[in-house]
Amino acid sequence: MTTPPNKPSSPCTKVCVLDGVTGLCEGCGRTREEIGLWGSLSEPQRLALMAVLPERLRRAYPEREVRA
Repeated sequence: MTTPPNKPSSPCTKVCVLDGVTGLCEGCGRTREEIGLWGSLSEPQRLALMAVLPERLRRAYPEREVRA
């Protein structure tokens, strides 16, 4: 019996709205380009990008609480 492959890591919060001013997804903090490339990134690349997203969202939207 084989085990199913692990699902790739994703910061998606199902709030997929690109901000016209910042260019960031308001839910996860990725850019349109990063979202488009996500499936072709390696797991270490995904994890490295995910590590910077909370701070990116804090800087873009300082008035709201960002979950890490």
